[in-house]
Amino acid sequence: MDTLDRPDQDDLSEQDPAILERVVWRKLDRWVLPMCTAFHLISFFDRSNIGNARVAGMQTALKISNYQYTMALTVTYVPFILMELPSNLILKYVGPNLTLPTMVTLWGIVATMQGLVTSYTGLLLCRFFLGLTEGALFPGLVLYLSTFYPRERLQFRVTTFYASASLSGAFSGLLATAITQMNGVGGKPGWAWIFILEGLFTFIFGIFSFLVLPRSPETAYFLSSEERSYIVSKLKSSRAISDDDREDHFSWIEVLRAIHSPQVLMLCVAVFFNGTLLYGLAFFEPTIVAGLGYTGNQAQLMSVPPFAVAFSASIISAFISDQYGCRGLTVIFFAIWGIIGFSMFYATTSHHIQYASLFFSVTGPYTSAPAAFTWAANNSAPHIRRASSIAFVTAAGNLGGILATWLLGSLSPAPEYTAATITFISISIGLVVVSSLNLFYLSQENRAKAETRLSMAKHDEPGCLGDRSAWFVYTL
Repeated sequence: MDTLDRPDQDDLSEQDPAILERVVWRKLDRWVLPMCTAFHLISFFDRSNIGNARVAGMQTALKISNYQYTMALTVTYVPFILMELPSNLILKYVGPNLTLPTMVTLWGIVATMQGLVTSYTGLLLCRFFLGLTEGALFPGLVLYLSTFYPRERLQFRVTTFYASASLSGAFSGLLATAITQMNGVGGKPGWAWIFILEGLFTFIFGIFSFLVLPRSPETAYFLSSEERSYIVSKLKSSRAISDDDREDHFSWIEVLRAIHSPQVLMLCVAVFFNGTLLYGLAFFEPTIVAGLGYTGNQAQLMSVPPFAVAFSASIISAFISDQYGCRGLTVIFFAIWGIIGFSMFYATTSHHIQYASLFFSVTGPYTSAPAAFTWAANNSAPHIRRASSIAFVTAAGNLGGILATWLLGSLSPAPEYTAATITFISISIGLVVVSSLNLFYLSQENRAKAETRLSMAKHDEPGCLGDRSAWFVYTL
């Protein structure tokens, strides 16, 4: 064959990376990301469907007060928070392909049991064990994805699975409406069937996930050896994983370095604020909607649109954030949405305007959150420091959840929620301030690192610095 008809070998070698770049992320998005999204979607269903069950008559049937309902929500968070750090520290060594499906399967059993309770004590026990079995899922998913995707591609993936929380908020209302039609079937009320059916689905999906979830890029069954090598090289070049595997060995020093990092501390405060807003709306949005004059199934259905808007905004903003590397600006921009929404709710007594305000107040925290968690994952290295940072930030968000349950559950009477709304406005402002400070700090650190790189060769720098290395550029 004439040489003109044959492809040039040098051209092929130049094209291969471009082909791999398209293929490998598409494969991960097809095999890994849907599993993570499904995990988070059903976790939010099983944690927040108590709000739908409450609207459907659970609180009356169990004869519990508003205070007792709030206590049941609070009990969920205590083991939830305690499990996050230890689980993240062992995730890589035990294997996420075992730990994550085990969590899902176990909490599916507990979630189902909520539909069988006949007393307040039974509800408390179920909520405690739900937190114990489910608590480590979210930080585990963020850490898991950070070992598959480079830093510049991470937020879109984190947002994709996190935005499922918005879908959960939207579809839980629709699903609850349908399930409550089973009222009286098997001698069970409609609210009990919400727990039973959704919990059984979780259990079955958890068993299935043992067969599908890969442990790491190096062992993913759907990747060729060339594709595995390419992903690992991209992860190392973006500093998503360490060049030297020995840096990723367990060390308590790295755990301490995580909590001493200024960017982690500031993000803990920011995510505490955001978690207060987000969980307050996750648990109480159906109740808030019911307080605006909607009742029964209509209240369930009217709780859907604000979450649907939040989902769309999350996906669009994540794409922009990955393109331009603007995690901090994303958090700040949507924190301002929260300020607008809560201010609208506070400033008027019109139910129409208050309902419209939910499109801002729900979208704000639900869109800020994935950007904040990605920001934490992007700017912590090596592995143990990143695992610890994600766990600490997630724990701070769940502490905010505890505050939210009391603000809306007992301390601020419905339907005005005056004290809670004022607090949420203040917290949203605080989120803007702290995120701005973190953005300024990281910008200053990047400038200092750039100056260091001009005056020092990379081999002259001490080892094991992780994100403190001059060659680790913080994501803004």
